[in-house]
Amino acid sequence: MMKIHYFSFFVLALLICTSCQARTQRHDSAPQEAASLATASPVITGDALTELYYPLIAGQRVALFGNHTALLPDGEHLVDKLLRDGQKVTAVFSPEHGFRGIADAGEHVSSSVDAQTGIPILSLYDGGNNRPSAASMSKFDVLLVDIQDVGLRFYTYYITMCRLMAACADAGKTVIILDRPNPNGHLVDGPLLDMKYKSGVGWLPIPVLHGMTLGELAQMAVGKGWLGTKTKCQLVVIPCEHYTHHTLTDIQVPPSPNLPNLRAIYLYPSLCYFEATPVSVGRGTDHPFQIYGHPAMKGRTYSFTPESRAGAKSPPQLGKRCQGVDLTTLDMDSLTTKGIDLSYVIDAYKDLGMGSKFFTDFFEKLIGVSWVRTMIVQGATAADIKARWQPDVEQFKKDRREYLIYEE
Repeated sequence: MMKIHYFSFFVLALLICTSCQARTQRHDSAPQEAASLATASPVITGDALTELYYPLIAGQRVALFGNHTALLPDGEHLVDKLLRDGQKVTAVFSPEHGFRGIADAGEHVSSSVDAQTGIPILSLYDGGNNRPSAASMSKFDVLLVDIQDVGLRFYTYYITMCRLMAACADAGKTVIILDRPNPNGHLVDGPLLDMKYKSGVGWLPIPVLHGMTLGELAQMAVGKGWLGTKTKCQLVVIPCEHYTHHTLTDIQVPPSPNLPNLRAIYLYPSLCYFEATPVSVGRGTDHPFQIYGHPAMKGRTYSFTPESRAGAKSPPQLGKRCQGVDLTTLDMDSLTTKGIDLSYVIDAYKDLGMGSKFFTDFFEKLIGVSWVRTMIVQGATAADIKARWQPDVEQFKKDRREYLIYEE
């Protein structure tokens, strides 16, 4: 088991506190301007701040929870960096889509061995949604988390992280999160998850868009006791530099096969509910989560045909010509503030006229409550529905405040 003297944690806390104070002073002295992709200083991700976490992993067996997104600012993969610097990496835990990020959504991913390094890759997305085995937990002393999230309750990376944190709490192992910006970190939107709909696409009582980094969300999960463990997870977060919740950031690489760019990431909170309907969201095309359609939709000038391809081997409406809507021309500035827009789902629901056959039970798991479907069927507008969940949003913003690392 990992042994860290109290002094080490004190020094680390002092270094992080000093860093955060400097960051706060920079932002307090600067005029408050609208969020922009152009920032005064480039964001430095937690994995690049090796001086803060190398002292905590020296001489320890290290496991990484990450995938192809675990890249340092210069593009080097963290595993390669750790090995080059003499750190003992003994295992990699991989999430949905696998270590290389190319598997389909929900596809069984087998454990394997990395051909380049010989390190065991232990899949945590094998169809069982289980915590890691005792054998897997015995392979390491400390867990590093470095993975690009997109800030949505139904995006599964944070769920895997929470399961790992719970296992580490029970085993007395420390978790070190190398924090990354949340591309949707400026948005909080959607209803809180009704926990009767807890599933592999919704694990914590948070809104659809929670507006937190993984480091912040992990702190909240520990603080609120959401991990469900008898002992508290030993958690250390290495914060990003030059980042606030007003900072809009791009992505180094697509975090998963069907979120290829920022446009898809911004539209994902509005379009993912189509996964619980017969409507295609463009899986198997060049524009996943940037278009939607169905063969029976009427009066449309745009069409597309989903095909089998990497990351979308059997997409909905495979090989069928879908009539629908092209969202690739929407203004990006407006998308950054859109949040959840259910008008797309309402549009398709009215067009197809399928009634109750339009939705599957998966819809409630994605949206997190029962009343949204009811309101759509009763003819409510997207604005009506958003207004109903707004009190949830405001309460969550208050509840999360003590766990935030970065300026709101």
